[in-house]
Formats: sequence, C-alpha cells, structure tokens
Amino acid sequence: MSDIENIAKQIVAKGKGILAADESTGTMTKRLSSVNVESTSENRLKFRETLFSADGMKNYIGGVILYDETIKQKTSSGKTIPDLIKSFGSIPGIKVDTGAKKLAGSPDEKVTEGLDGLRERLAEYYKLGARFTKWRAVYNISEKYPSELAIKSNAHALARYAALVQESKMVPIVEPEVLMDGEHNISKCYEVTTRVLKECYKELALHNVILKGTILKPNMILPGNKSKDKSSTAEIAKMTFKCLKENVPSEVPGIAFLSGGQTEIEATQNLNEINKINDTNFIMSFSYGRALQQSALKNWGKNIKDITNTQKIFNHRSKMNGLSTSAKWSMDLENQVNV
Repeated sequence: MSDIENIAKQIVAKGKGILAADESTGTMTKRLSSVNVESTSENRLKFRETLFSADGMKNYIGGVILYDETIKQKTSSGKTIPDLIKSFGSIPGIKVDTGAKKLAGSPDEKVTEGLDGLRERLAEYYKLGARFTKWRAVYNISEKYPSELAIKSNAHALARYAALVQESKMVPIVEPEVLMDGEHNISKCYEVTTRVLKECYKELALHNVILKGTILKPNMILPGNKSKDKSSTAEIAKMTFKCLKENVPSEVPGIAFLSGGQTEIEATQNLNEINKINDTNFIMSFSYGRALQQSALKNWGKNIKDITNTQKIFNHRSKMNGLSTSAKWSMDLENQVNV
C-alpha cells in the first residue's frame, strides 16, 4: 500500500474526523469580530493553538486543515504549528485553492482558482509538514444553475489539483460543495449533487488520480435554507447515503462531510443518522469548521485567557462528532457538557 493510501486511511481512522481550521484571514476576522476579539495574527494563532493543544485532538481529530498563514506560525512554546498537530497524533493539511472567482461565460457562477504555481507551493507545504490538502469548488442551485459549464469547469480544476497533489506525495481532499442557499427542496439537491459527483469522478479518472489516496468532502443532501419543505433527519440521511453509494467509486476510503450552514447539533445528528444506515466500506466521517469551533469560539471571546473551558467545549464537540462516526451519539450524551 502506498504512503498516500495509508495517510488517507489514517485521517479518517474509525472515530476520527477532520478539523477544518483553514479560514482565510478575512473569514477569521469576521469570526473574531463576532465575539469582539481583535483579528491580529497573534490572536488568530492563540485561538487555533488553544484548539490544537486540546485533549480532544488525540482521540477524535485525524487531520487538521490549515491556512497559509497558520502553517508558517510558531506556538508560544516555539514549536511549529504542524509539529504541535503531529504531537497530538493528528496529520497537518493545507488549503491550496485561492478562492472561488466569477466563471467567465457564466458570471453568476463560480470557478475555483489556484492552479498557477501550485506545483511549487505544494513542494513548500510538504517541507513545512503538510501531508494532505484541500480544494473547494462551489455550486449554487437555482432554476438555471448549476450550468453544465460550472459543473465541468470545477470538476476539471479539482482533478488537475488532485493529480498535482498526488505527484507531490500528499492526499488530496476533493470538495465539491453544492451550497444550501436557496429555495430548492431536498430532491433538487440530490439531483444536482449526483450530476456534480458523476462529473468529478469522470475527470479524476481521466487525470489518473489514485482514488484510494483521496478523501471526498461532500455536502449532505439537504433542502435549501429558504425552502418551504423541511426534511427529517431520517430523510436527510437516507437521501445522502443513497446519493453517495450510487455515485462514489468504492475505492475511495473515506467520505468526510462538510457542515455547510448546519448548526453544531444538526451536523452531528445528521452524520450519526447516516452511519446508522451505512452498510458500505466507506468510512463516513466529518470535516467541520464552524460545527466544531463555534461554541468554543464564543466561550473564548468572553475571556481569551480561559483556555481550560474553551478546550473543554471543543473536546465535547469533537467527542460528539467522533461518536457520530459509529452511530453512537445521542441527545443525552450531547447534554452532558459541564462548563
């Protein structure tokens, strides 16, 4: 088995998932402003270091996706951030796309950029300690969209990215996110996600990407956030599982869902429900940003020196999501946090 296959398996080893801490400086500034903390590079580092050195990392976090600024920072004890993450038994990763920009030919849609100079950047990130990467493509649903152009352009970019990453001896996370913004129902989300996944795997095959050395980071199948139709957790799980079972090749070792606008509890509960019916070899796990960090951030914002309670909250969220990877989560356990 190759190194990348081993790394992919390790990241989503049973009970573990991914902490997405790859917010850009702009996004992190918004998050910190929401809890009245000034967004300096020192404060951004302080919050991330608080999470990365929490006990929950050891048992429930197999990989951490970093941002360019963070992977180059040193902790208060002088360790590099990748070394801190490794000391907790987790694997450092890095976001390598440069963001979603207007798609020429369909300006209401987006295509993700960042292929120029990627080979050189990957070599640098590998030296810094990264062993996996992330690239996110976004698709919006409306009466007209996503267009065939958006689906094909993003799939092509994701595949070129994945091939370059494997050439650099790292694991690519392939993230085609169908956004939950809109009035669409759950069936529309299912139909669009199916089209998106089919095209992605067609392009990955064309680019000779070794699927055993990749991780898929998809959206769950959800109704739009402005939809009049509400769906039960059981329906969300059933539709999500069906869509992935039908469209993701069996060689892919792990599927790590994004939380995409769900609350912390919704993201955990839905993953738990999916794993109740998961009868495949796919490891169904999580790659959450806000759904792992939001409550911890709120607490930290009240007093940035209160590391103990901030870590306690993060440990609890990590544990709840860890349990949901094997359908062992429950609302009773959820309510047992003591801060």
